[in-house]
Amino acid sequence: MPVSSAYRPDPQFPALGGEFADPVAAADFPATILRYRNDRAAATVGLDTLTDDEWIAHFGRFQPLPGNIDPPVAQRYHGHQFRVYNPELGDGRGFLFAQLREARSGRLLDLGTKGSGQTPWSRQGDGRLTLKGGVREVLATALLEALGVPTSRSFSLVETGEALERGDEPSPTRSAVLVRLSHSHVRFGTFQRHAFFEANDRIEALVAHVIGLYYPELEGANDPAAALMGAVCGKAARLAARWMAAGFVHGVLNTDNMNITGESFDYGPYRFLPKSDPNFVAAYFDHSGLYSFGRQPEAVFWNLQQLAGCLSLVTDSQGLVDALNDFGPAYRRELMAAMLARLGVTPRGDEEDAHLVQSAFRALAEGGDRLRWEPFFFDWFCGREDRALAGPRAAFYAEEDFAEFRQGLAAYDAERPERLAHPYFAQSEPEELLIDEIESIWADIDARDDWSAFHAKLARIETARQGWGLS
Repeated sequence: MPVSSAYRPDPQFPALGGEFADPVAAADFPATILRYRNDRAAATVGLDTLTDDEWIAHFGRFQPLPGNIDPPVAQRYHGHQFRVYNPELGDGRGFLFAQLREARSGRLLDLGTKGSGQTPWSRQGDGRLTLKGGVREVLATALLEALGVPTSRSFSLVETGEALERGDEPSPTRSAVLVRLSHSHVRFGTFQRHAFFEANDRIEALVAHVIGLYYPELEGANDPAAALMGAVCGKAARLAARWMAAGFVHGVLNTDNMNITGESFDYGPYRFLPKSDPNFVAAYFDHSGLYSFGRQPEAVFWNLQQLAGCLSLVTDSQGLVDALNDFGPAYRRELMAAMLARLGVTPRGDEEDAHLVQSAFRALAEGGDRLRWEPFFFDWFCGREDRALAGPRAAFYAEEDFAEFRQGLAAYDAERPERLAHPYFAQSEPEELLIDEIESIWADIDARDDWSAFHAKLARIETARQGWGLS
């Protein structure tokens, strides 16, 4: 049997009906070369026992998984793109391939694609993904998971043998199909589509679907839509805070790129911060800095407001207003928790924790070009001043500008200090994922089909994940 006993298919989304998705077929690719398979993720859903040939059959040729979605479906949605409403969206180069239960938690998970071919929503696009785009997404999700950010997991990357023309990178370029494992692909934009058509019955059906599958604790709520709004606000606050603590810039925070379970997904022009800079942008076309690093919480809140506007068609607005008003306090709580987790220390109380977090951000800002984002957290992990002052940035840390942070951190106890015994912390430098390294990894692949740097990087990120113990 190609799947293990842990495999539990549970296709749910197609039951919503034809107004929510369209049946589609994958492209017939000229080649299917397996470049990456995530066996750790596959083991959580009973698919790690597939042979490489079986893997390619399912995730390169998209033969249906046993008892699962057949045929796959392209989801319908709308969205705001850089705050301009677009009713011509939908899964234009991907589809929902399978839904299945996670072995330990029982959570419903999706296997969705990127680059699997044209759909009714392709809008003249070719429905394909560049191999470089796939490589970048695999690297992004690996490091985000290691840093404790709720994220989709790159499940599979198969090179597909087509030469793609792209206007924003050297062409022709190689092609691929990516499969991601995510908690949900129901987007804010999914609600927006039905609000656009004033289809209140479909909004109510979607609310019931989401609560039943992803927020069962809300079943029986007096006001299901308002209760859902509150829960989604909480998840979004956590996600935004984790991005900020990780020094991550998503790049394209459109409403169709935010889902109702609070996971980051669909990585295009992302960046990790080289240094503290609230104005740092990931997308070259983000000329106004709308989605810059420092404006990400604002962008998330704006998107939540659009979701609330959709839900206002099926519930009293006061409950939605209350949910939105809770976002700010929730974000501040989540940011404190995320920063303390990254520093590896236990909380001491809201006032003291807020002071420490503020002093950490000030220290990072004072560091300027002398202090990269990720080494700061690596050096001070578990609050060990002796370790930080013995490292390569000791001279800077000893300066007066850093005194407030040093003194504040000294009052904190380490959380699970045994983590410092992990080999990862014997290194002098942490794992980062800055743009120059990504380009270097891609250059080896592009010029010589040399994947050694790619796989070595993933192995080092896995070591970091185990060392941090955040995921």
